[in-house]
Amino acid sequence: MSMRLLLTLALALPAIAAATPPQAAVCAGCHGSNGISPNPQWPNLAGQQKDYLASALKAYRDGGRNNPLMSPVAKNLSDDDIETLAAYFNGLDASP
Repeated sequence: MSMRLLLTLALALPAIAAATPPQAAVCAGCHGSNGISPNPQWPNLAGQQKDYLASALKAYRDGGRNNPLMSPVAKNLSDDDIETLAAYFNGLDASP
């Protein structure tokens, strides 16, 4: 690989990693488009621990946690979807 190509890839990787997963659009309705909730009734997701987010989503999906808003949303998430969302929100800046 040429040095120019390597440099281009290195500069592009943060933008690729920060790409918003399509499932996050549903989350934005309550938790904000940047993971900072506009309503104190719903938690901020930005900067949350990845393992905690994944565990919570799986619990909503599998019935270990029950919430009239979250349970139906999580019901159709695959393990890969959950890992992607958890990594995405973990990587967002938690500063308001």
